[in-house]
Amino acid sequence: MTQTLGFDATTSSKFFFEEEHHMLRAQVRRFVEEEIKPNAEAWEEQGATPRALLRKMGELGFFGITYPEQFGGSGMDERATVVLAEELGRSTYAGVAITALVHTDMASVHIFNAGNEAQKAKYLPRVISGEIITAVGVTEPDAGSDVKGIRTTARREGDYYFLNGAKTFITNGVLGDVYCIAAKTDPKGHPSQSVTMFIVEKDTPGFTVSRTLKKHGWNSSDTAELSFVDVRVPAENVLGQEGRGFYEIMKNFQNERLVLGAMAMGEAQAAIEMTVQYVKDRKAFGAPLWDKQVIRNRLAELSTKVEAGRQMLYSTAARTAQGETLVREVSMLKAYCGELVNEVMYACVQYHGGMGFMRESAIERMSRDARVQAIGGGATEVMLEEVAKRM
Repeated sequence: MTQTLGFDATTSSKFFFEEEHHMLRAQVRRFVEEEIKPNAEAWEEQGATPRALLRKMGELGFFGITYPEQFGGSGMDERATVVLAEELGRSTYAGVAITALVHTDMASVHIFNAGNEAQKAKYLPRVISGEIITAVGVTEPDAGSDVKGIRTTARREGDYYFLNGAKTFITNGVLGDVYCIAAKTDPKGHPSQSVTMFIVEKDTPGFTVSRTLKKHGWNSSDTAELSFVDVRVPAENVLGQEGRGFYEIMKNFQNERLVLGAMAMGEAQAAIEMTVQYVKDRKAFGAPLWDKQVIRNRLAELSTKVEAGRQMLYSTAARTAQGETLVREVSMLKAYCGELVNEVMYACVQYHGGMGFMRESAIERMSRDARVQAIGGGATEVMLEEVAKRM
């Protein structure tokens, strides 16, 4: 098994993972090789990952690895989530990866964490099977990492809330069937006590996808703006308690940033492996580029940094699986991995030379995809502030 994983996964992870995690890694790796890599270039052109692939992922159990067996899941812990995210990141198609991971670990997780039993029974089995795809709507034109700054409102009238506002940069915005939407139920209240999360289904009158956005990278995922004009949502669709939405969002940030760190390390590992092979094959001045000490030493240095990031990732996942709340460590991880994957991509494009600048090159696509890793899910600057607060 070790020989097929590129890096020595058994040695690298033996203190953090169990046999079921290694089996999952092999299964996801095989799926990536057989189902994603041969087809994903077409999805880049189409601007979305097809529902047929997502349904197949659901059938294989990838969407329910951490959800309880009563809903059709596998009941594994956060370490399994890291394995899934890391292997999807290694696919070299980050748009496909983020489409799946938003569904599993950034959107539907709100239903599991904050939903009541009726909401879980209604949605989670279909989430896990891939019958429905989920998205989460927090970010707005004037509120990204600053969750307290959202302006979308929810006004209660009897047994319904009426939502008005807009969301932007929403992954799965077009593809989604069910959305977890943050809105202010008390616009004049304290910012941390006035946000409520709602389940909003796609066909609800007044709810529209107002615009599909064109991006620098992640082209095989759809990203959209959402509009809410007097969208009538039943009170039974409130997630958790009214006014507690800010805390529910904060609660999941730990998991979300862990997932993004894992995805980034998968991307970085794949880029290094690809570039090592390229410089061993590419000849210049009568010898392979690998013979140039400055190149192989730089790749060795980057490989060392990625291994350090991977160890931080695995350690944080293992501690999270034990129930620890690790805001400081997860913030460190997100900042480090988001910046490191961009450092790796810059060097790998450089060592591919002119080919690294061509759209036909995988490393060119990967370098574009990686840029948002230092922005989305908590910008590096915000993450470092979280660390600084705890120093």
